Amino acid sequence: MTIRPACGLPGDYECPTDSAALLRLLRQQTDLPAFVLQNFEKDLGTPLGARLLGVDLSESVLTDIGYFID
Repeated sequence: MTIRPACGLPGDYECPTDSAALLRLLRQQTDLPAFVLQNFEKDLGTPLGARLLGVDLSESVLTDIGYFID
């Protein structure tokens, strides 16, 4: 998974994960509608992969996945 900050700021972050763990995180830690997550899950199996834009992740979630480094 690649996380990019909003507003085009630099700071891409790569987080190794599998699709099951990523979907679990998105279901539990975001308010994305079920149909958006279903379409995303379907696109995960395509050669081009899947993208979600404009997803808000809380600071605690970002800390848990290692985005914030002390």
